[in-house]
Amino acid sequence: MSKLIVTGANGFIGSHIVRFFTDKGIRVTCFVRKNSNVDAIKGYDVDFKYGDIRDKRSLVDAFKGHDFVIHNAAYVKDWGDYGTFYRNNVEGTLNVLNACAENDIKDVVMTSTNSVYGEEDSATVKNEDSPYHSHYRYFLDSIFFPCKMNYYRDTKRIAEERAIDFVRNRGINLTLLEPVWVYGENGAGTIFLEYIKSAKQGVLLAPGSRRNKFHVIYAGDLARAYYLAFCKRLKGVQRILVGNSECNLMDDIFSRFCECANVKKPILLPKWIVYPAGLILEALYTVFGAKSPPLLTRGRVNTFYDNIEYSTLKAKQLLGFKNEYNLTEGIRNTVEWYKIQGYDS
Repeated sequence: MSKLIVTGANGFIGSHIVRFFTDKGIRVTCFVRKNSNVDAIKGYDVDFKYGDIRDKRSLVDAFKGHDFVIHNAAYVKDWGDYGTFYRNNVEGTLNVLNACAENDIKDVVMTSTNSVYGEEDSATVKNEDSPYHSHYRYFLDSIFFPCKMNYYRDTKRIAEERAIDFVRNRGINLTLLEPVWVYGENGAGTIFLEYIKSAKQGVLLAPGSRRNKFHVIYAGDLARAYYLAFCKRLKGVQRILVGNSECNLMDDIFSRFCECANVKKPILLPKWIVYPAGLILEALYTVFGAKSPPLLTRGRVNTFYDNIEYSTLKAKQLLGFKNEYNLTEGIRNTVEWYKIQGYDS
């Protein structure tokens, strides 16, 4: 039996990975920070190792005795300091791979993201052969006013490139899973929950369009992709986009969320009304050094109008992956969790 260790095991995606693997009878070691909230994986029969991906020594010690690593830990936000994103997403990833090399671990699955190929409005269905295009060119972004949503996208692209360079000639098999937008239980900071909370609070108007597609994946399905990658143990470097076979209209997705939550869906506002508000709010919060983001930013606004779609053919061919939950089933499970946690009140 392989000895598996998962970084970021207590997070949104990580908790689903832990659940899926333990349900399959696979023993999991969870690598978490000492003072981390582990409520999402409470009750599972797992082992714990404590440390920080920014601390290479703690990783080297924790990885001893293991032969398979799922590197899922990352700094996933759309606001903050670029240095924090870089230290966690780039340097942290290299620390993980160095720890693998020192422990002679040959099999690694790493969480990347669809955004390395770009999330700009595009009629093209992107795939793993598409060029890297992580940096979204927002209005004024290249002059003096960078959009912080790019910090995550850009550092994940850099991490992916550096990881591929690192494993070359080291005999490490690296599978990079690149999920589209994820929803599901334990997703307390997602765009979907914020939308439901706003509707529940009586917000009547919201950004959005009836024309743009928005590619999503239910976290329970995504966890199965990690399991398939664990079982397949693909050789060399593989980049694999993971998402639902069908890409839905964003308006349809939010309509189903509102229906399941029994709330009235807000009326959609055109972008020309919403974007200036996002630009002004983002500028004010940036000037005053706010630690938390405003309700609207350029990045958040564009998310509601841009058409994004990715091919999932490679996941099917290499992993035999196809989503088992349809959109309504996944959303129903997610909203039920929102209710249990009291997040929709």
